Amino acid sequence: MSNIKILYVASEINPFLNTSEVSEFVRRLPQAMQERGMEIRILVPRFGLINERKNRLHEVVRLSGINISVGEEEKPLIIKVASIPNAKLQVYFIDNEDYFHRKSVFHDKQEKFFADNDERAIFFCKGVVETIKKLGWAPDIIHCNDWMTSMIPLYVKTTYKNDPIFKDSKTVFTIYDNPFSHKFGDDLFEKVRMIDIDDSMMHQLKSANYEGFIKLGAQYSDAVIYANQKSTDSFEKLMADIVGEKKIGTIEKDENLEDSYFNLYNELVG
Repeated sequence: MSNIKILYVASEINPFLNTSEVSEFVRRLPQAMQERGMEIRILVPRFGLINERKNRLHEVVRLSGINISVGEEEKPLIIKVASIPNAKLQVYFIDNEDYFHRKSVFHDKQEKFFADNDERAIFFCKGVVETIKKLGWAPDIIHCNDWMTSMIPLYVKTTYKNDPIFKDSKTVFTIYDNPFSHKFGDDLFEKVRMIDIDDSMMHQLKSANYEGFIKLGAQYSDAVIYANQKSTDSFEKLMADIVGEKKIGTIEKDENLEDSYFNLYNELVG
């Protein structure tokens, strides 16, 4: 099967933003899959470090204007789009003035982790799902990358499980060693919650930290991949904890990466 529809979701993609190995992976793999005949969509946040003029971002009015709820707050969703130079790939950007216009990613100038990074991630995940719904494009595979995307498998398996756009979608969650030490507030469940989601479904988030998000993403994904890279002892322990609950695969960073993912996607869809 070569005409598989794949949605890639990540915190960043080269050349628009490059702060970790995630950006290179999400730049490389979608193009490789497109060259094999697959249909691709890519969604990332429009962090303030991304220069709109230089990168020729422009708003997609027909997709913008939705309000996304994060707890008791509702925030307007703006969708922008740009093309990757020298590639026939478009990237959609999730934007909101309150969450993404600061000139940094997850830390302020003093390297302090933003206290509302949970809300930014939640807004992003909910915004991704609603944007794909509005596009009317049903992905066969939703490939989520790193902790910021970890709630999407939960939403697809619960709130949107009977939606025609997502009812047949399979989710892949690739985990990277990009931890943070911050612990979020007691209202995390309330912010993450959507229709048909009760507290028991979010039990992995009781820790309200990086590990909680990673374990939640792994729990609801159809395939979990550990990005094989140099990693810390604490990350190795986290992977061991996840392996105890779910099968987790490893795909080497350089060796046959495209072939491995191509085979995985076909296996999941088939």
